[in-house]
Amino acid sequence: MKKAILLLMSVQFLVYLGFGIIIPVLPEVIVQQGWGEVHVGGLLTVYALASFFTAPLWGSLSDRIGRKPLILTGLVGFSLSFLIFALFINNLTILYISRIIGGLFSGALYTSVTGFIGDMSSDEDRNKYMGFMGMSIGLGFIFGPALGGVLGGHFGLTSPFFTSAALIALLFVYASIVLQEPAKRKDNVNKRSIVPEGAANLLKYRVRYLFLFSFLVTFMLAGVEATFQLFQIDRIQITPTQVGYLFMFSGFVDAAIQGGVIRRIKDGTETSWLIGAQVITAIGMILFTLTSSLVFAGLALCVFTAGNALARTCVVSLSSKESGGKYGAAAGLSYSMDNLGRIIGPLFFSWIFTQQANLGFYISAAIALISISLIFTFRASTKSLRQAQA
Repeated sequence: MKKAILLLMSVQFLVYLGFGIIIPVLPEVIVQQGWGEVHVGGLLTVYALASFFTAPLWGSLSDRIGRKPLILTGLVGFSLSFLIFALFINNLTILYISRIIGGLFSGALYTSVTGFIGDMSSDEDRNKYMGFMGMSIGLGFIFGPALGGVLGGHFGLTSPFFTSAALIALLFVYASIVLQEPAKRKDNVNKRSIVPEGAANLLKYRVRYLFLFSFLVTFMLAGVEATFQLFQIDRIQITPTQVGYLFMFSGFVDAAIQGGVIRRIKDGTETSWLIGAQVITAIGMILFTLTSSLVFAGLALCVFTAGNALARTCVVSLSSKESGGKYGAAAGLSYSMDNLGRIIGPLFFSWIFTQQANLGFYISAAIALISISLIFTFRASTKSLRQAQA
């Protein structure tokens, strides 16, 4: 494997490790400081907002000045965001600023890494390299919460952020020495428009129901990430360490679903699997409200994760098939729907939590079941771009 790919995988791993590391620590910080629980959602939302709206600008800039300078800039800024969070953990305003900085520079890393892969790969091996990037992202999500929980529980709530800042700083030094700018840059391989080109045409067809479904799936996931720990603190006095281990275990469930179940789904059966996935998701949401012990909380999280992982992966695959060969536009819309869910979900469900602790899970269970109607509508529609292209 090319040395550059290993380095780029490390970048993606640490970016998503950094995203995951805050999950078991942030609610504990908010509770200890006595701030309103809605700020858990607010701090997650501003990160997603900053990343989403600046990614297209970073993409254009990396086309002009190069991939390596943007990767190095992103690493410096991302490391700085964790350092600021750790140093000013008692100042809510500066915590918001640090999260905005983190989202801003994660956008730089995402676009420059994607562009780098596009520059150095051919059509034949691009999917393979993108698969490696997906694997790195998945591992970051699995180990991020575990690392954050263990470090936060044993060495203080600032320790995960100091550790992340140091790891990313070391990666910056390594990248500045090892990483070589691609010999030739391909324009437009990494650009993400806020509204993807070709979206209007895609949305004329039944695939639009899948994009709305995708938004709801991520919307619920973001809500669980924002409120799970707050809810369990009230119910079973859960600690950051315990939350970290539960999220790590659920991450392995996610990986098992994507690695073991998804590849066994036959073409044409995706809608049946999506319906089943949402039923499982709804069951997981109801189980959350019945939590009485750490084991039961873990069971509920794993049931929810199984349904959510199955729905997320399956809907992306089906959307791609239904795009009629317009894979770029379909991927762009999926990316936009995912980010929209991560922007709205944390803030909405954190606010709902402040009104009534169980209500968010009941709402999510209802959304999961109602979203099944989108799949039936998709099935009933004859306006298929895939069939039209065929």
